[in-house]
Amino acid sequence: MALPTQICNWLWMVWLALWLLWAFQSKQTRQQESTASRLSYTFLIWGAYYLVFFAKHLGPPWTSEVVPYRDWLGWLGVAVTALGLVFTVWARAILGANWSGSVTIKVDHELIRTGPYRVVRHPIYTGLVIAIAGTALAWDQWRDIPAVLLLWIAFTIKRLKEEQFMRQTFGPQYDDYARTTGAIFPLVLRRSS
Repeated sequence: MALPTQICNWLWMVWLALWLLWAFQSKQTRQQESTASRLSYTFLIWGAYYLVFFAKHLGPPWTSEVVPYRDWLGWLGVAVTALGLVFTVWARAILGANWSGSVTIKVDHELIRTGPYRVVRHPIYTGLVIAIAGTALAWDQWRDIPAVLLLWIAFTIKRLKEEQFMRQTFGPQYDDYARTTGAIFPLVLRRSS
């Protein structure tokens, strides 16, 4: 179990370093959410990452195995983590200077509909949920289940706020985009209403 979890940690560290470098390549902000709005999901994101990466001290039952550990589960977790992180990198590369860590509209903001944005409106969130689920699979501990749920809830809150900004900026063009793509997972996986 140690090697797969160590590899997952390294994957996350490399991803974080790349993300921090990319953070400086962004257009100037035209409109931004309030601090209170940002905190409404940021604490949940921090909570999720805390549970996965730093809550090893909690002890049983939090650190107990969910299922009897098998080597292949750890390696599957590594593969899923890598897949999710690569998906975020692809999405971030396509999004380019329109990216922001908070809900914003940039000067000369563009509605991106290529690459992973052809199938989901928020592929960075998709990739992060997949990656944290992969890391949770590698760790195989009860603390990881609420972590994945917290991250899902946080990104649902954030995406709803982001979509309000996008609808205000792009109007019917964004409504059409929303009708033809899934929010976090492809449209085929979304239940019809």
